[in-house]
This record gives sequence, C-alpha cells and structure tokens, in this order.
Amino acid sequence: MRRAIAELAREGSVSVEQGRGTFVESGPMLEYAIGTRTRLHRNLNSQGIEVTGALLGAEITPASERVARALGLLPGAPVQKSRRITYADTLPINIGTGYRCAKRFPDFVTRRDLIGSVTETYKSYGITDYLRAETTLHSRLARPEEAKLLRQHPQTPVIVIRAIDQSLDGTALSFSEVIWSALRVKFTMTNERD
Repeated sequence: MRRAIAELAREGSVSVEQGRGTFVESGPMLEYAIGTRTRLHRNLNSQGIEVTGALLGAEITPASERVARALGLLPGAPVQKSRRITYADTLPINIGTGYRCAKRFPDFVTRRDLIGSVTETYKSYGITDYLRAETTLHSRLARPEEAKLLRQHPQTPVIVIRAIDQSLDGTALSFSEVIWSALRVKFTMTNERD
C-alpha cells in the first residue's frame, strides 16, 4: 500500500502531507504560453482558471552580480526582492522570486498586493506595456521546501524559469526566478507578440 501511494505521489495523482493525510490531486495539465508578452492572468484565465496568490516574503537587499547584470544595475545596488506562491483554482503551481530596482519601484510589493497583478501594478507606475526580453528554463527535482509548498512528492520534477522583463524602450523592469510544478503545467514557446 505504501509503495502504491508513493508511486501515485511521484506521478502527481496524490499528495501526502505529513500529519494531515493523503489527498487526491486532480486537474488537467495547464497550458502556459511564453512569448514576448507573457502574462500570468491572461494565460490561465483564458482556460477558465482562477488565479490567486500569496506573498511569502519581501525585503530590500543588495543586488547580487546576477541580479544586477539582469537589471542593468551596479552590484550591491538596492533591489526589492519578493517571494510569492501562485495558485490555479486553489492548487499551487509555482513559487516565484522577483527582483526590481528599489529606487524605481520602492513600494512595488505593496501595490502588487493591493492591485492583484504585475501588469496592472506596472500601469500604476505609468508603464502601460512591457516585453519579455529573455527566458531561460531547466528542470530539476523539487527541493524539500518547494515540494512541500507545491504539495508534490519530493522526487518529482520542477521547471525553473528565469526571466527578464523590460519596458518598450529596452529598460529592464524585473528579473525573476519561478519554480513551476512540472506535473501541473506545460509550456509553449511562441514568437507571437500577444
């Protein structure tokens, strides 16, 4: 019985939560398009999926070399770092960490929580449109904390997507690293602008 439950957990059919029990994880594989205008809500709402999320933490921190390079800043420049979990119809699908210049977007996290979407939050700063400048992805096994937050077996894969978004004039707006449940979402790369 234990082996059967463990195999179902590895397949993503059930989640085993220590001290709580075993729960059936049903739902169709979500489609997510990555292109020049990648938008979370538009991707999932068009499939009839309700998108919600929760802030896991936020802080102002010095930019690492990787973050500084992505944002066009000097290493050590202050950046606002935020970490969020996203749900599709109450099922966790990703955990993301985003970085933005703290001088340009000093209260981005607060506004984002009030407004509810990144696109609409950018509009509150006068940025009416933005583009995906770069996307890289790779897969690996979920780390224990990720597996717990995503309610999946630790021996199942996640897809790690790193992205840079920029304004239409080419100025970097954000650098993000998002850990997606590979059992729940499949990605399509597209060149379409919308």
